[in-house]
Amino acid sequence: MAKVYLLLATLFGASGVALGAFGAHGLRGKVAEPLLEAYKTGVQYQMIHALALLAVALLIQNWGERQSLTLSGAFFVFGLVFFSGSLYALTLGGPRWLGPITPIGGLLMIAGWVTLFIAAVNTPK
Repeated sequence: MAKVYLLLATLFGASGVALGAFGAHGLRGKVAEPLLEAYKTGVQYQMIHALALLAVALLIQNWGERQSLTLSGAFFVFGLVFFSGSLYALTLGGPRWLGPITPIGGLLMIAGWVTLFIAAVNTPK
């Protein structure tokens, strides 16, 4: 899983930079300011959780495959997709039913941090 999470972290990081640039240059003046702020929040959380996923990949390489680390990475991936993805879609005119998906993504990201904490507590080092 370390390599999968490493690859996803790099893709989320690169796409986060690209999406941030698109938001700053392509959306300004084209969408309402509250939507632009939501979009920026999506980018910010994407970048933070790309780094968190990178950390999980490195920890798996260092500590070995552990259920808590694998689960933490999965929570980060799905949380990022649900949270940031729904904010991007809503900003670009997606259906309103995507709104309730955003907090589910947030809960998944919180679960990722909690399971990462559990992995850290249970490490012998």
